[in-house]
Amino acid sequence: MNRGRVYFFLALANLFWAGNYVFGEMVTREISPISLTFFRWVFAFLPLLAIARLIERPNWRTALREWRLHLLQSLLGLTGYTLLLYAALGLTGAVNAAVISAINPATIALGAAIFLHERLNRVQALGLVVAFVGVTVVLTGGDLPLLVEQGFGVGDLLVIGSVLAWTVYSLISRRLVTPPITATSVQAVFAVVTMLPLIAVTGVSLPTTAGGATGLAYIVIFPSMAGYALWNIGASRVGPSRAGIFLNLLPVFVVVIALPFGATLELPAVIGGTLVIAGVYLTLHVRRSRLGPADAATDRPVR
Repeated sequence: MNRGRVYFFLALANLFWAGNYVFGEMVTREISPISLTFFRWVFAFLPLLAIARLIERPNWRTALREWRLHLLQSLLGLTGYTLLLYAALGLTGAVNAAVISAINPATIALGAAIFLHERLNRVQALGLVVAFVGVTVVLTGGDLPLLVEQGFGVGDLLVIGSVLAWTVYSLISRRLVTPPITATSVQAVFAVVTMLPLIAVTGVSLPTTAGGATGLAYIVIFPSMAGYALWNIGASRVGPSRAGIFLNLLPVFVVVIALPFGATLELPAVIGGTLVIAGVYLTLHVRRSRLGPADAATDRPVR
């Protein structure tokens, strides 16, 4: 697969996930985050299994030999990340959550440096600092003394938790041998199974309007099936750090989608988001610029 197509897949995955923020905020007004997370994967896992069989024709026994990693990935990326994000959206809003989430490429690069021993030079370290300052601006609304006095909002903390979950998910993906769509489908099965005890306790709630049902359908089809499949295809070919730079598109896509639905874009979010994107650019672009064509072609995750 040529590099242009891989990059298109990564950009499209972020467009689908941007819709997940906006429609997720809308749907969680009608059903609980637990129900939305459960429905997302219970409706998506069978189509994902079929897509994996059609495209990748996997050896399922080989895939299941990595069941421990798939279970961990499922808990982190499909259940944990999703549940934390949906719980946050009703408290902090889609635009604010997306701007905070824009720190993800920097946290992935930092995690790769700490745990995978990827090198960070001074410019990249400066980029990390700038990105984290940007997130701080968003979290404080530009008023640091107010943060010291009142602390972080619950919604903001939930978004930060989702960022950490996605960071670990992205780093662990380098260890998987299972093809990407197959991995997503297996992890979706684990997500459904592991959520059953929680659903047995909490019960499920259903959308009460046509808009809520449409939003749920969008979340099942695009972020859940297409988004995860496209992301895994792209990340498996260029590595988590390079794939992570495409997450910069997510807050931009969220703003474009959310504004027609009445969302507001406040100045601290603009300033903080700009700092985050600039910091991520410094953190990741320097590394990419040092790679020649041959290096770029072989910069694949550890399999």
